[in-house]
Amino acid sequence: MNVRRLIPRSALAGAVALGAVTLSACGGTSGAADKGSDGKLDVVASFYPMQYLAEQIGGAHVAVDTLTKPGVEPHDLELKPKQIGELGEADVVLYLKGIQPAVDDAIAQAGVKNTVDAATLTTLEKHGTEVGHDHGSEEAGQDHGSEAGGDPHIWLDPVKYAEVAKGVGAALEKADPDHAADYEKNTAVLVKKLGDLDTAFETGLKNTATKTFVTTHSAFGYLAERYGLDQEGISGVDPESEPSPARIKEIQDIAKKDKVTTVFFETLASDKTAKTLAGDTGLRTDVLDPLEGITDKSKGDDYIEVMQSNLTALQKALGAK
Repeated sequence: MNVRRLIPRSALAGAVALGAVTLSACGGTSGAADKGSDGKLDVVASFYPMQYLAEQIGGAHVAVDTLTKPGVEPHDLELKPKQIGELGEADVVLYLKGIQPAVDDAIAQAGVKNTVDAATLTTLEKHGTEVGHDHGSEEAGQDHGSEAGGDPHIWLDPVKYAEVAKGVGAALEKADPDHAADYEKNTAVLVKKLGDLDTAFETGLKNTATKTFVTTHSAFGYLAERYGLDQEGISGVDPESEPSPARIKEIQDIAKKDKVTTVFFETLASDKTAKTLAGDTGLRTDVLDPLEGITDKSKGDDYIEVMQSNLTALQKALGAK
């Protein structure tokens, strides 16, 4: 069983307002990078949500590599020495501090001049236990919502993800001024797509029979808050663990009171918890994808398509009218 790690208390303490780009000093003040032999900007992304931004905004001018390969649970990633070595050779590093402790440590040591922490490109928020994201740590007994900087799952809110996209675009423009106009154009196109996605969620979830959904992976706090929903996570339990009898009883009460129909599980972890809970409460199960990676099990080929699938799943579960 994979045990999720609790994010260190200090990991997200530096979150600041929109537009700040973290540059790790590595000599010199210019952000312009030395490109690879193919003339492209070598970008290393920590995991899929960062990879998607780099590819969409960078387009033909970047070569993107991701530290988290498809099918790997990002929180539990352990980097190989070769990956750590190659990280230091990147022109730009794009990551989200606090999600992957091993990556945070490696990036701090790499000293890449153009290092962008997505957590600094928007405002992180704290979420209570009903929308927190627990990593199965019995020692700490806390969720992300209790961390100083707040919940890091910003990419599941199209509005916040668009804010991050703008910051990434600015960082690529600085690292590669020769293609700044293209990065600016690509950023605008992506922000428009995310705006359309936000509109689809707002419209599609406006009128529903219930506002409550249950998930084994409580990563959807921002999404729930954005669209007026209530997320009930299986608090303190790893997605592959069985819920306690007390929590099953609590979910039963919530399901009855709030007309809950579905227990959601994710694609990169076992559905055992969801099926156990659903079997004990008479509910259905379905996928709500936290989009930490794209695999052949994903209901879509990229961020936009999977988010659209998430919307469809939520509409069905919540009884959209």
